[in-house]
Amino acid sequence: MKKNRFSQASNRSESKGEVRIIAGLWRGRKLPVLHLQGLRPTGDRVKETLFNWLAPYVVDAVCLDCFSGSGSLGFEALSRQAKQVTFLELDRNAAQQLKQNLHALKCSPEQASVFNQDCLQFLNQMQNTPHFDLVFIDPPFHFDLVEKTVRLLDQHHWLRPDALIYIETEREKPLDVPPHWQLLKEKTTGMVSYRLYQNSSSSI
Repeated sequence: MKKNRFSQASNRSESKGEVRIIAGLWRGRKLPVLHLQGLRPTGDRVKETLFNWLAPYVVDAVCLDCFSGSGSLGFEALSRQAKQVTFLELDRNAAQQLKQNLHALKCSPEQASVFNQDCLQFLNQMQNTPHFDLVFIDPPFHFDLVEKTVRLLDQHHWLRPDALIYIETEREKPLDVPPHWQLLKEKTTGMVSYRLYQNSSSSI
């Protein structure tokens, strides 16, 4: 879903593809997305499975879309009436496209915000109170970003009790997560593995 965080944003114009919102307020809406190296929007099949898992929990959730890229997961959450989504995207052009799409959807600043910033830098801030109910982690593959992101989320207390954490990785990649994160769901499609954790002993 994401662009390589170690490459520099391009100043030239990029061609565009699109992502589709599957369900909710903007069902069937197609949003433009830049064709950038390393950007791989989550496919509709995986996204549909994920949001079937999340169906009882999205409404009124405060969400974080790490390594947002196309913003596919964050937009889907907003369409399904998440309360608020924070998008983190390092690439300047991709971040600008996220802002344009939010404007096209007539989202208010209270509903969604885009930070053109390195995800790890953003998360390296201690929180006085937990903030997020739902976090999407789908970074560029092969840079070991998942474990670093997980560690910062946990150490700096970003997660509310019982928060849900979605993680997308290379196929069958082993993950080291905090012991109090319970694996709720796990599936592999093609070369991608995706998992849903909860920050408690509760289960879906």
